[in-house]
Amino acid sequence: MKRLFQTIIPVLYIVFLLVPIYWLVNMSFKTNTEITTGLSLWPREPTLRNYTVIFTDSSWYSGYINSIIYVVLNTVISVAAALPAAYAFSRYRFFGDKHLFFWLLTNRMAPAAVFALPFFQLYSAFGLFDTHIAVALAHCLFNVPLAVWILEGFMSGVPREIDETAYVDGHSFPSFFVRIFMPLIASGIGVAAFFCFMFSWVEVLIARTLTATDAKPIVAIMTRTQSASGMDWGVLAAAGVLTLIPGAIVIWFVRNYIAKGFALGRV
Repeated sequence: MKRLFQTIIPVLYIVFLLVPIYWLVNMSFKTNTEITTGLSLWPREPTLRNYTVIFTDSSWYSGYINSIIYVVLNTVISVAAALPAAYAFSRYRFFGDKHLFFWLLTNRMAPAAVFALPFFQLYSAFGLFDTHIAVALAHCLFNVPLAVWILEGFMSGVPREIDETAYVDGHSFPSFFVRIFMPLIASGIGVAAFFCFMFSWVEVLIARTLTATDAKPIVAIMTRTQSASGMDWGVLAAAGVLTLIPGAIVIWFVRNYIAKGFALGRV
């Protein structure tokens, strides 16, 4: 009985998590009339019209391109900035290090709405409004502290003797860091990159505030499905399904690194 109970609970939990995803996919193959007039477990008259609209309308598919551009930029910048910072926190002790480390984390705790207006005015003054780099840099405020926190845990798990041995063998710091140290924390870099990618991909407020047309992301475009004829539920559902794909791909490639992150207590 106990074994049966231990099996049923996880199965019910997984089904509970998958139901919204299934329903989203289900709606993406329905017409708006079918969606709004009744409840059906599968499409009575399946249609690809919703996906056709997204792949043929530049205002739709450009949103995915814009999102991928600034998310990749942010991930690269965040991890590159976090690596030396995390190494400093891991290997050195200096005045106020713990307070500075805590202050970095408080930036991640703050809501995005606090920074939306300052970022808008700042980037408008420098001519960066409606550019991919503007959103990428703005997201660094949240992702760099997170990446530093994750990487510091992985780096602290590497013995200091490895650093000393590398210097004795004649390695310079850049050579040691790139050729020896980074391969040792490759799993940590993968975990940090994953979380930076995901937080930047799903963030809405700042991305919408700092863009207008040229760099408008898919999360902002999905809010314009309201028309004179009503809400285009089918297209919105199809856009939601396509939005899940990049995150699923990233999870697939870093799934083993995430497991190691949980083991180290940094995820």
